[in-house]
Amino acid sequence: MPDNDDSWAAMLAAVRRFHEKHDFRATGGEELTHRVALMAEELGELSACVTKGTNREQLGEELADLLILVMGTDIAADLDLRKAFWTKMERLMQRESRVIDGRIRVSEFRDVD
Repeated sequence: MPDNDDSWAAMLAAVRRFHEKHDFRATGGEELTHRVALMAEELGELSACVTKGTNREQLGEELADLLILVMGTDIAADLDLRKAFWTKMERLMQRESRVIDGRIRVSEFRDVD
């Protein structure tokens, strides 16, 4: 683990090295439909951890898998996810929340009359 392992740049560089090691660009690993399918698979594994009550370590591993896929999709799509994150967070902080069915929701509520 690098000394600055909590830096976005260091994490993104590690995912980029992983993509380069396995030549994802040339072998279909960066095709966006494929990546979405992989994220759905990982989300299912994460869901199974929660519903089956597995330990925190396993939950963390599944979350890490999903984060690595999200970061790899940032690379594959040539985005700036860091910038998109902060732009979105700014918008989210302006939203109102509601408790619906006993659980909080923060959304752009579009009430229908």
